[in-house]
Amino acid sequence: MLEAFSFIETSGGIEQWVHKSNDLQVLLYPDATAPVVTFMVTYRVGSRNEIPGNTGATHFLEHMMFKGTERFNKQAGTSVFNVLQRVGAMVNATTWMDRTNYFELLPKAHLPLAMEIEADRMRFARLSPEDVTSEKTVILNEFDRGDNEPTQNLYQTVWSMAYLAHPYHHSTIGWRSDIEQTTPEKLRAFYDTFYWPDNATLSIIGDIDREQALAWVHQYFGSLPKSTIPRPEVTIKEPQQRGERRITVRKEAELGSVMIAFKNPEGLHTDNDALDMLSMVLGSGKNSRLYRALTDQGLTVAAYAANSRHRDPGLFYLFGYQAMGVRHAKIEKAILKVIKEVQKSGITQEELDRARQKIKTSMAFDRDGSYNIASELNEAIAIGDWKFYTEYVTRIGAVTVADVQRVAQTYLIEDRRTIGWHLPK
Repeated sequence: MLEAFSFIETSGGIEQWVHKSNDLQVLLYPDATAPVVTFMVTYRVGSRNEIPGNTGATHFLEHMMFKGTERFNKQAGTSVFNVLQRVGAMVNATTWMDRTNYFELLPKAHLPLAMEIEADRMRFARLSPEDVTSEKTVILNEFDRGDNEPTQNLYQTVWSMAYLAHPYHHSTIGWRSDIEQTTPEKLRAFYDTFYWPDNATLSIIGDIDREQALAWVHQYFGSLPKSTIPRPEVTIKEPQQRGERRITVRKEAELGSVMIAFKNPEGLHTDNDALDMLSMVLGSGKNSRLYRALTDQGLTVAAYAANSRHRDPGLFYLFGYQAMGVRHAKIEKAILKVIKEVQKSGITQEELDRARQKIKTSMAFDRDGSYNIASELNEAIAIGDWKFYTEYVTRIGAVTVADVQRVAQTYLIEDRRTIGWHLPK
């Protein structure tokens, strides 16, 4: 059945194919280490694609997809979970800013069953009013749990303050009022806009035969048409930030925290490779600069740094968890001092080498097993290019100490920063 597909390219042992009739992208990675397969469908839609009044639609749809179709549903005794778990599958889904994914990790003999179910709910989800009403309660409870968690609340509040125009302003779960006012009609319109073969990538990782896997893809997905509805592109650009922004969150907790965030470039930009290395130097382990300057000095009980890579510009941020009796201003001052030291004097080659080795070690663990490989590919697809997964080691290998100092001077500046304090009530 290879004639139904166009071979595009291969990278790092992963092959890219595209179905000729509906532009469905397929990534194949044979790995016979164990007789299992991970089948993951990544849709190129996330909270980034939502508009005011319909925030949280992607996450709500993720829940609704498990309510099934006319063929696979709880009432008929053929729910997605029951059918797949009956054959020993691990099943779930996740939603994030730039993508949504649905996956099954299962014995290789049952790969056709996973494909059959995913193809069916790609275009035939029920989205009944009864299911929407019942799931709305579940999602509102999930919203409240996150809203009551101080660290998560501060994190989302800082993102909302950092972005005024771009949809990264709202969280993936959406605003509470939008969740409350979600209707089956709104969800159907969103579903019919984004859930199509030409907006999806199938990642098939594990003990597979290439021709057989593609034959099954054609059997189950080949008859699905490509979209006939124009998908709106996210063209809005966040206006240039022209000054520091501050926000305070008051939530019940024993200790508070400080978050300082800076705008970074779009996810595939090479400057993010140096920012990844900088986040490791600043915030990873007891040799990190934040640990030595804050935690070791009794200012925080923990501190870390992270560089978020998204399809559009994201945030590089630093987090400090307040030690008992320490003022937030003192923690903030100490974090900013660490940043200024890097901007002025740079980092050492030893720090860079240690950070690079830590990333490579972490990658070795993160890419162990078919599910982990599919998950990492999922994030690469989200930011714009699946080959980011196969090329990342080479990219970070090219980063120099001068690069790290340069990106610290370029992006970690006052006019780009947003500072949030969580003050315990």
